[in-house]
Amino acid sequence: MQNRLFLSISLIVSFFATGTKSYAEEIRVLVADGPQGAHNFLETTPVLIEILKTQPRFVVTHTRSSEEACKDGSYQPSFADFDVVVMNEGFNAPLWPKATQTAFEKYMAEGGGMVSIHAANNCWPDWVEYNKMTGVGGWGGRNEKSGPYLYMDDEGKIIRDPAPGKGGAHGPAHEFEIKVRQPEHPIMKGLPLVFKHGPDELYDKLRGPAENVTILATAFSSPDQKGTGRHEPALMAISYHKGRVFHTILGHHTSQIQEGSFVTTFLRGTEWAATEKVTIPVPTEFPNQEKSSE
Repeated sequence: MQNRLFLSISLIVSFFATGTKSYAEEIRVLVADGPQGAHNFLETTPVLIEILKTQPRFVVTHTRSSEEACKDGSYQPSFADFDVVVMNEGFNAPLWPKATQTAFEKYMAEGGGMVSIHAANNCWPDWVEYNKMTGVGGWGGRNEKSGPYLYMDDEGKIIRDPAPGKGGAHGPAHEFEIKVRQPEHPIMKGLPLVFKHGPDELYDKLRGPAENVTILATAFSSPDQKGTGRHEPALMAISYHKGRVFHTILGHHTSQIQEGSFVTTFLRGTEWAATEKVTIPVPTEFPNQEKSSE
């Protein structure tokens, strides 16, 4: 029987410690999370931080919002101190104070970087500018009023469907193939044109402004897995004024975050969002080894 082997954190550390140059220029990363439903940020954030720290260039800081600090306005990270903000937020995350929203919009508009992981596209449906940053999202009451449903047809044409319908769905966690659509983009360059990921949640029916979105890779949402029968955006790059966003639907929980398919695209996407360039190599055995098991 074929078993897919997850890349352990120790193996990730070993590869990237030996496979990456030492750079003088630091990349300052802020990982942001906060209380949310359906996603255990208390477990996933430490794993994300550990993965980021495999890169000598990444200097990682963590910030956590709370209901109280968002309501009284005291939650005010200094975004300008960072090159990229990694959003490990999710459905029902407390809405940031208005001043903090404005500060983040300014940071992004002036050339900041953001990484949206999995459920970060679920939160804050009424924050107009945040939804422009993520491009598309789901749940939280999203529907056709949030924007078109974004997907690719069988010929690879991008469809923006304005028809009525809810935004956001997924079937049971399962293994699926990811198909690269922009092989020359810095994040995707050197990756196999098709690779496996999962078992994980495959988000579909994502809706939003869908402006300035480059679909880097898609995943076929199979009807056999209660899916749409369409090629759903899995990895995206979004331009927001002068800022850059890497949006991945992957990474529901720690086991999915530790898969090589997530680790490599996450690290490369974070570097690109911060610098517009990618120097982090693709591991030889990307995404995961396949071995026979008795």
